Amino acid sequence: MSTMTASPEDDTGKAPEAPTAPAQPPSGGYPPLEGSARAFGTIALSAAVFMNVLDSSIANVSIPTIAGDLGVSATQGTWVITSFAVANAITVPLTGWLTQRFGQVRLFVMSVLLFVLSSWLCGFAWSLESLVFFRVVQGAVAGPMIPLSQSLMLASYPRAKAGMALALWSMTILVGPIAGPLLGGWISDNYAWSWIFYINVPVGLLAGWASWQVYKTRESRRIRLPIDRMGLFLLIVWVGALQLILDKGKELEWFASPMICVLAVVSVVTFVYFVIWELTAAHPVVDLTLFAQRNFTAGTLALSVAYGVFFGTVVLLPLWLQNTLGYTATWAGVASAPVGILAIILSPVVGKLLARHDPRPIATLAFLIFALISYMRAQFNTSVDLYTVMLPTFIQGAAMATFFIPLTTLSLSGLNPERIPAAAGLSNFFRLVCGAFGTSITTTIWDNRASLHHSRLTEVAHPGEPAFDHLMGGLQSLGVDPQRGAGMLDGVINQQAYTMSATDIFYASALIFLVLIGLIWLARPKSAAHGGSGAAAGAH
Repeated sequence: MSTMTASPEDDTGKAPEAPTAPAQPPSGGYPPLEGSARAFGTIALSAAVFMNVLDSSIANVSIPTIAGDLGVSATQGTWVITSFAVANAITVPLTGWLTQRFGQVRLFVMSVLLFVLSSWLCGFAWSLESLVFFRVVQGAVAGPMIPLSQSLMLASYPRAKAGMALALWSMTILVGPIAGPLLGGWISDNYAWSWIFYINVPVGLLAGWASWQVYKTRESRRIRLPIDRMGLFLLIVWVGALQLILDKGKELEWFASPMICVLAVVSVVTFVYFVIWELTAAHPVVDLTLFAQRNFTAGTLALSVAYGVFFGTVVLLPLWLQNTLGYTATWAGVASAPVGILAIILSPVVGKLLARHDPRPIATLAFLIFALISYMRAQFNTSVDLYTVMLPTFIQGAAMATFFIPLTTLSLSGLNPERIPAAAGLSNFFRLVCGAFGTSITTTIWDNRASLHHSRLTEVAHPGEPAFDHLMGGLQSLGVDPQRGAGMLDGVINQQAYTMSATDIFYASALIFLVLIGLIWLARPKSAAHGGSGAAAGAH
């Protein structure tokens, strides 16, 4: 563990002399942007974030096309998603350390431009191995983009308008996962799959150029810190192993696989060493002491767990519609699309409310709406129509607008200026990890509960049961032979079993959202009357 002292440095890497140091406000930040500069900066940051979020989901529906074109199986093709997720999960928590090293403006613009380059290389890939390698690079350089865009957006607005800044920023986070599968499917069906990566090039170049023009004079203080090599190594190992477990666990039957068992042991052991090392290191690569802040801990945990439950149901609903009810991918996307309508409409309203109100009641309302939506979905059956499916999805947009922004505000409330990038990076890291947990746990429980319900339903589906004999007799009268009739009955039982399993998960989701309300109220915003300003306090 190094004991080197940290020293500030200017653009040339040399320690600046005191008389020539640039004048800054006492807080160490810059005054908010005004007029067209603020609007220009907001658009540039939003475009970069949208490109990032879109790319994390756009490839999902294109895997069969990519796998077929590259001559590999669909299972091998999933490494296109896994490679991006692993690299991204590793670099997101490094945002704070990288910001101190390079400055947040330089780091953000550099990430955007490298993202553009890696996207072009992904589209140019000639084999699965080359595509996976370029996706690793793309995921790694994408890590700091979302936390830094959040920090820069907050610094662009007055403290009283911090809620509005987060509202504008979050709209791109909310819309990206919805637009990604729809756009990816359309491009793959009508053009070459490489265009799902090529479309990032013009957007990223414009976003990078615009961001530099607006923010180049607002660089954060750079500090020459020694590299925490051991912390970085432990982070890469435990996060990489965990992400591989979550991505490949279901495919490999979880702990029935020796590979998953080894990865689990490696992840747990290196995680424990990582926590101990980072809490005692002179210059840790991840600032775990942020969890000593009550607001950060409560806000981050509530946001992450809620996002995991939410994202699990987001994945489950289209799977159930396609695999059980026979929806096409397009119609499953249509059934999920209305979630963005109220989210976009209400986000600015929530941003204004946060300028005057405590974020906790607003987040509480969000969890109540999430619980209501989950309860509505728990009433679904195999005869449900499209309108009934879309209604709770439409209402869910209101919950998304009222949960993401207040909890982000709460987690950043009261932090010092230089800790905002690190806090945003760590918070987003936990959100992404919980999203991966939510997906893996939900799909696994769905299969397991379906098997349980199937076995219970088949207990009464045998000769001698009046209902069974009546059904089989009716099929035979229609000319259906017994073997085919038994297969048809098994298909009906499967459909019912998977539907019952899905409703079980929706019931459990409703209860979890209600329990999470208590976690929100463990936080203590600096000022209940100015809840929205707390998040921006560290950005000015």
